[in-house]
Amino acid sequence: MPVRIRLSRGGAKKRPFYRLVAIDSKKRRDGLEIERLGWYNPIDKNSSYEMNEERIQYWLKQGASPSDTVSGL
Repeated sequence: MPVRIRLSRGGAKKRPFYRLVAIDSKKRRDGLEIERLGWYNPIDKNSSYEMNEERIQYWLKQGASPSDTVSGL
């Protein structure tokens, strides 16, 4: 089961809110995730976010690959 670390979209129309999740790469974007690793709010003026770095490092050591967007964060 190849795991990806990517963003899952939530929030209202034109007011996005993203969760950083570890998910099977074959699942859809907002599908059932394995674990929630943090969140990202692009609407906030400071682009606020919170990430559980310890768990992200764990998943990367297990062979998970981050998406391009997550790598940029």
